[in-house]
Amino acid sequence: MALSVRARRLAPSLLSADFADLAGAIRAAEAGGADAFHLDVMDGHFVPNLSFGPDLVRAVRARTRLPLDIHLMIERPARYVAAFAKAGGDTLVFHLEAEDDPAEVVRAVHGLGVKVGAALKPATPFERVAPLLDRVDQVLVMSVEPGFSGQRFIPGVLPKVRAARSALDALGSAADVSIDGGVTPETARPAAEAGATFFVCGNSVFAGGRVDENLLALRRAVTVGVPS
Repeated sequence: MALSVRARRLAPSLLSADFADLAGAIRAAEAGGADAFHLDVMDGHFVPNLSFGPDLVRAVRARTRLPLDIHLMIERPARYVAAFAKAGGDTLVFHLEAEDDPAEVVRAVHGLGVKVGAALKPATPFERVAPLLDRVDQVLVMSVEPGFSGQRFIPGVLPKVRAARSALDALGSAADVSIDGGVTPETARPAAEAGATFFVCGNSVFAGGRVDENLLALRRAVTVGVPS
């Protein structure tokens, strides 16, 4: 399998930042070389937690020019894509498990002029996303159960990363394969080797307040020794 030549990008997850100083967290991550920001949207139904809404996305949009990757961990996401696009989301990622007609969500998001991603829980097989590969801009492979930060990486999802990368490359697609959950320098490298190109990293960026050093360690992990 030939790995994609796309750049490998780091997207700090603001769910792991200090909520009392999100502006400071954004500045620190930008200074450390972040490529995008990831915002988790949780409704308390699809996942057992609540988090960011459109107003928070709008506030973050006002403080950075980096792309905003909006992860919709919500039921019936088609009802809300317009609000998150209007708030400033650059990519809206929805869960296949949350929609009966995922192709309609893809059409709706693209109709708003923004990118779309399809996410898979750890137990959801790759075959669920295969019919959409020619239409999505990102395939998000969850490497933890969605809903809470700080969980341990599930290595059993790596074959799904390989399958997604191989299938996208066969199509000549420029879509990212994203990995989200427990991403550290130790787990990011095998994910990169499997073909991931977009790395959502939370605690491994913001823990200890050494954001620049943490991002540098992650950057080295996803590039050193990994073919491009």
